[in-house]
Amino acid sequence: MHGQTTAREIFRLLCGAIEDAGLPWKRFAGITTDGAPSMTGRKNGLVALVQRKLEEENVEEAIALHCIIHQQALCSKCLRFDNVMSVVVKCINHIRSRGLKHRQFRAFLEGIESEYEDVLYFTEVRWLSRGNVLKRFFELRAEVKAFMEKDGMAVPLLSDSKWLMDFAFLVDITQELNVLNKKLQGQGQLVSAAYDNVRAFSTKLVLWKAQLSQTNLCHFPACKALMDVGTPFSGEKYADAIMKLLEEFDRRFADFKTHRATFQIFADPFSFDVQDAPPVLQMELIDLQCNSELKVKFREVSGNTDKLGQFLRELPLTFPELSRMFKRTMCLFGSTYLCEKLFSTMNFNKSKYRSRLTDKHLQAILRVSTVSSLKPNVSQLCERKRCQVSGSKE
Repeated sequence: MHGQTTAREIFRLLCGAIEDAGLPWKRFAGITTDGAPSMTGRKNGLVALVQRKLEEENVEEAIALHCIIHQQALCSKCLRFDNVMSVVVKCINHIRSRGLKHRQFRAFLEGIESEYEDVLYFTEVRWLSRGNVLKRFFELRAEVKAFMEKDGMAVPLLSDSKWLMDFAFLVDITQELNVLNKKLQGQGQLVSAAYDNVRAFSTKLVLWKAQLSQTNLCHFPACKALMDVGTPFSGEKYADAIMKLLEEFDRRFADFKTHRATFQIFADPFSFDVQDAPPVLQMELIDLQCNSELKVKFREVSGNTDKLGQFLRELPLTFPELSRMFKRTMCLFGSTYLCEKLFSTMNFNKSKYRSRLTDKHLQAILRVSTVSSLKPNVSQLCERKRCQVSGSKE
């Protein structure tokens, strides 16, 4: 897009892309966005325009979701702890923003044979940055303190027990958030599996809240390391922070929770309680659960996305509603991971040193670089290659 990126302009280009690909609107199952106003506006957002188009085409309303990775990143921001982040970022910037200071710090770490060679820069927009920066700084906190004092820039908070415990708690919880974020990334992940990871994390939050209230730090290694050396620990303070994070998860993932029953039926239709299923699916669900042959086949392909897709596509014609629901759910994207990956590839290729790239060139480059299943047919290419035969005079 070269001009405006308004919802109507995006919708116009989306319609053009769908028509160029020859896709019928009746196959439109869902739309996943980053939650921006131009996407989710109630009247003129992209989702609203798409739903209006589907209504005109007499097609069922699409399932609209907010990227699960983006929501997870937004949830983590409720753990502000600005008193910790401001000090950490200030120290890192003091060390790394000046070439001489940075070289001296690296030499200092090398001289004392530290496990790490440097501190990491903090980047707000990168999903894993905060957790990685905090963990590295925590591991180097003694070295940073010594270097800052040697440089005449002592930081008293690096010796404050309450601040250190806040720091340790933030290190532990951001590491767990990073683990969740990595689970939500990757190609070919079903929306039901992604949401299962979020539900599992919410359940862990309930457990951690109870354990922190009882000063049980078995899942908080940084906090435990400080408490073992005599640093006081206030469990209720951090239990409240965990509760706040849990409430944020419940609030932000309301759109996924709306379709929870559908995701559960899709993940395991043979163990789902029929009484909790929509009436239109109940009769077919009973027939499916009583079919021993299909149950055995489902257990064999469970966990394999490709084989599961084949199983769902080959369901007998006696399950039209279930088959339709399975196909729609399997088409859903739980996140915009593929879009983010495409943007990263485009930024890598579209640099200032390649100023002669046209849109056509860029599209071809992106198509080749993002299709992981595209493999060259070497044998066919060799057969088409015209071989030169050298002749000799007698």
